[in-house]
Amino acid sequence: MSRTVFCKKYQQELPGLAQPPIPGPAGEDIYQQVSQQAWDEWTAHQTRLINEKHLNMMDPEARKYLTEQRRKFFANEDVDQAEGYVPENKEN
Repeated sequence: MSRTVFCKKYQQELPGLAQPPIPGPAGEDIYQQVSQQAWDEWTAHQTRLINEKHLNMMDPEARKYLTEQRRKFFANEDVDQAEGYVPENKEN
């Protein structure tokens, strides 16, 4: 049986991550409080932000920006969207 966590994004018990996704206390917090589903959604959103905003991950300001966006994403606060992104229609 996979481990479950009470996901702070979805406010319910869901399958958790297999290991902390990033090093340090932030990674441990995500491991303990974020579901695999929420993490997968965040990584897709993060990729869109990096690509659309042409973020350089060597730039400390870009990393700080993404860290703040990640915090907001998991807290269900408003996050920046990639301009021009249209979610795919899953009905077709």
